[in-house]
Amino acid sequence: MSPAPLPPEAPPVEPAHAIDEAGGTPAQHAELAAVDTAVFDGVRERAAAILLRYPEPRSALLPLLHLVQHVEGYVSRAGIAFCAEILEITTAEVSAVATFYTMYKREPTGRHLVSVCTNTLCAALGGDDIYRAVGERFGGIGHEQTSADGTATIEHAECLAACDLAPVLTVDYEFFDNQTVESAVEIVEALKRGEKPHPTRGAPLTDFRSVELLLAGFFDDPAVGGLDAVSGPSAADESLRGARLAEERGWTAPAVPDGTQGGN
Repeated sequence: MSPAPLPPEAPPVEPAHAIDEAGGTPAQHAELAAVDTAVFDGVRERAAAILLRYPEPRSALLPLLHLVQHVEGYVSRAGIAFCAEILEITTAEVSAVATFYTMYKREPTGRHLVSVCTNTLCAALGGDDIYRAVGERFGGIGHEQTSADGTATIEHAECLAACDLAPVLTVDYEFFDNQTVESAVEIVEALKRGEKPHPTRGAPLTDFRSVELLLAGFFDDPAVGGLDAVSGPSAADESLRGARLAEERGWTAPAVPDGTQGGN
């Protein structure tokens, strides 16, 4: 008797974690397809415009995440899927960026974002007391929590780069310098009344979502004030004092010796 024929070889089975040509695993693609991103349909043209600014699509991720926050006030699961879809990358890659930078929020944000600097110099000059007072006035909330009325989300800020004006806080990234507990409480009470106190420096206040559209690179929307929304004094007298003294007294930096510009 002749031996029985061997069964045909089964096709190779790709492991579930294998990365395919589209840059993700089957499970990741299935997850992406299952998420409803319709909430972003109104900004797809803006998303396409962002991509045109960059030679590589994935380079557009940061402004795209700001566009997502303009729509929803935070980076939601749908927002991650939307960015992954637009850039043709995986949701894991989007999440890695969204969780690395503190400007991207993973929970819904209030109408305003109040950031209180509690780094070394600001803390030594009263920043911790200001932070506590702000949280108490918003109903006893803490870091990355939102007041019950939705007025604001507060956060510790690691550094706001204004040590010469410490202690400082920002509202929607606009500066309020040389703060005290009393002045910070006045800002909070004004926000709770629906008012928009004028920052010490920077543009007039709008709200968190409007600022996110500006950070995405769009200044043409009347709803956010156009170019006027980013107009305002940015420098303070304290910051410019050294430069003015140098100009008044004719001080200049020493010349760089010949042959040393490149270094060794």
